[in-house]
Amino acid sequence: MSKLSSASLSNLPGNLSVPSYDRSQLSVGIVHFGVGGFHRAHQAMYLDRLMSDGGARDWAICGVGVLPGDAAMKTVMDAQDCLYTLVLKNPDGSREGRVIGSIIEYLLAPEDPEAVIEKMAAPGTRIVSLTITEGGYNFHHVTGEFDAGNPAVAADLQPGATPATVFGLVAEALQRRRDRGLPPFTVMSCDNIQGNGEVARKMFTAFASLRDPELGAWMQENVAFPNSMVDRITPVTTDQDRAMVAEDFGVEDAWPVVSEDFEQWVLQDDFPQGRPAYEDAGVQLVDDVEPYELMKLRLLNASHQGLCYLGYLAGYRYAHEVSQDPLFADFLLEYMVREASPTLAPLPGVDLPAYQHRLIERFSNEYVRDTLARLCAESSDRIPKWLLPVIRENLASGGEIHRSATIVAGWARYAEGTDEQGRAIEVVDRLRETLMASAARNREDPLAFISNADLFGDLASNDRFVQAYTAALESLHQAGAVATVSNLAAGSQA
Repeated sequence: MSKLSSASLSNLPGNLSVPSYDRSQLSVGIVHFGVGGFHRAHQAMYLDRLMSDGGARDWAICGVGVLPGDAAMKTVMDAQDCLYTLVLKNPDGSREGRVIGSIIEYLLAPEDPEAVIEKMAAPGTRIVSLTITEGGYNFHHVTGEFDAGNPAVAADLQPGATPATVFGLVAEALQRRRDRGLPPFTVMSCDNIQGNGEVARKMFTAFASLRDPELGAWMQENVAFPNSMVDRITPVTTDQDRAMVAEDFGVEDAWPVVSEDFEQWVLQDDFPQGRPAYEDAGVQLVDDVEPYELMKLRLLNASHQGLCYLGYLAGYRYAHEVSQDPLFADFLLEYMVREASPTLAPLPGVDLPAYQHRLIERFSNEYVRDTLARLCAESSDRIPKWLLPVIRENLASGGEIHRSATIVAGWARYAEGTDEQGRAIEVVDRLRETLMASAARNREDPLAFISNADLFGDLASNDRFVQAYTAALESLHQAGAVATVSNLAAGSQA
């Protein structure tokens, strides 16, 4: 069995597709922060598709890791010449493997920040893209303002500091481009945040303005931050996935990526320095992304939150297990139809009922094996952006909120740290201690969890929400998740 590398490509089995293009002829046009599974299953895949068709040769990716933990990815990328296997797990159980070759370099910022800055400052770099997670944009969840008090950010703002955050690195690179008379690169956010381009603009220019007001003003005027909507379920790579790649495709890959067969990318066409011909690879280029991103965030992402806490409490551990349970599947559809969809703007060309049912089918793909633990992680970065806007709009309009409130109650119950069988839950969240301390008081003070104004704003003072939330929380404590969801279903039919 061959270890994956440039030298081994010609010896790999015929059932594994490999790059048909000469990677030695590629040059970097994109620097990407956050080379995780999603980026490698999505943006890098689209570029590989273009390269296979003879294009995008000057748009290869240089990946960048900013966190110390990214050293593991650098080790693998260096050993494998930045190659990796992408495996699509189809709903019928079949699998398709392809070696992706569009990433040609990987830099670790803690190891060599100067190399990262100069790579972005190079004339050939015209796009800097981001998948730094919802929490990576450093803004307050209620006010939406940049958090200058973040210790890492504050350190980067010290005079003469060596940049360590993505904000400091990008600002320094743009400063050098401006000083050298080079046009700025486009900053392309690919994270699950409403108006991700506008959020990126606000956060990066806020940092730059604190560092140098003139630089901040120049960025505001000259740097493009297109919005985008991205979609492909990509679970965390496991040792079982590595073993599957070895068995099915005869290659030893230390960090393959597995994903569902579905893909979608809607992208605002705002790239002053040019871009790859994304439309030729299946990307939808539009003037206004917002209707599509709201559809995805409030239907797919918020529904993931709808299944993960309640499903985990009930004893399930995988998304497909919950989604194949008719009770939970109906709960998710009712949330989408009765609570989320009424908050969406018209979507020309989109069959919304078909989209909603397709989501349930995607969630039910047992071969993807997306864990509920992954979906439950970092809830404090997800619920405020994906679900609370649905609640607030329905409160304002008089719309239904019972299912949304039940999802929030499910989060509160999950944060207590044990499921309904008494098994410990490993809560993964940047606010873990705060959340668990509040959740520990749920039974004595039903409003303890939602009284965190930094996350929930004034929802704890809204009588209609409080009534729906406390009723759901009490039901979860006394009857459990299955009975709570069942009672909601019975109530909707009454």
